[in-house]
Amino acid sequence: MRLLIATDAWHPQVNGVVRSLEHMAEESRHFGVEVVFLTPERFRSFALPTYREIRLSLISRAMVIREFERIQPEHVHIATEGPIGFAARRACLGQGRSFTTSYHTRFPEYVRMRAPIPESWIYAFLRRFHNAGQATLVSTVSLERELHERGFRNIRLWPRGVDTNLFRPRKEKVLDLPGPIFLFVGRLAVEKNLEAFLALDLPGTKVVVGNGPARPRLEAQFPQACFLGARSGEVLAEIYASADVFVFPSLTDTFGIVLLEGLASGLPIAAFPVAGPTDVIGSSGCGILSPDLREAALGALAIPKERCRAFAETFTWRESARQFFANIKIAHEAAGVHAPQSGPATIR
Repeated sequence: MRLLIATDAWHPQVNGVVRSLEHMAEESRHFGVEVVFLTPERFRSFALPTYREIRLSLISRAMVIREFERIQPEHVHIATEGPIGFAARRACLGQGRSFTTSYHTRFPEYVRMRAPIPESWIYAFLRRFHNAGQATLVSTVSLERELHERGFRNIRLWPRGVDTNLFRPRKEKVLDLPGPIFLFVGRLAVEKNLEAFLALDLPGTKVVVGNGPARPRLEAQFPQACFLGARSGEVLAEIYASADVFVFPSLTDTFGIVLLEGLASGLPIAAFPVAGPTDVIGSSGCGILSPDLREAALGALAIPKERCRAFAETFTWRESARQFFANIKIAHEAAGVHAPQSGPATIR
């Protein structure tokens, strides 16, 4: 099966959407799927003024149709609700192509934090966007339930994984800082609620890894914290393994791959009891979820690292990919597999 994944989220962005899609492509050969990406790299684009890491593509439906003719996909998966996602959706509907979507972020809540637009308007808009496809893939059961209550249809579960070879406990410590070390990794933006972490009265050191539009303000407001900027690969894994607790203050994340990376590195989690952390941690005993984030962070220090590591090993990118491609094939077959004019459609 040749699958085209249309996504506005792509390099140089460093986030869970990009990492999830990359891992799906890496695992695709095990499931008889050839993955081709349609990303901002193929089109003229401009940086979002308040968030220059994000590129918005100048793209039309006709341009996407030309890409369809070149790539000859059997199915299209639309990963984001940006310019590429909208153009791909219009092209699929116009040609009668089967397509699926995924719901990665709480976009209505993110917009509300930046502009006075009612969430209900944006949810209505997104409901129309996603319900036009054969299925919408979500990361957790709680998000599945929430979207169903908001009128989204054909929702399927697509959990995430973690690279337990890269992210693992290590004897060497690369952070020469007073302990205990409380770590956050992620995008530095208003929706991450980082003030709730950085304002806590905690012993030791608070370490923040990542970049984003909020970084200058946060560095000025919390000079006692250690801001390391964006890190990846072995360097990032070594930082995880040098910390004692992973603190996740977000109230809006739908999953949080960084939670799994922290657990795989042996870090217990401190977070608010909201969807995302609740879905990941559950009753595992690998974290403290409390409305009092300071209480959670201090309590997490007593959780054994071995327990966190063992729990993380139950999440793999291979299993995540299996569910991803199974959902897409089921949705494709249920659509009746209409052959678009640009070429025949078959599925193996």
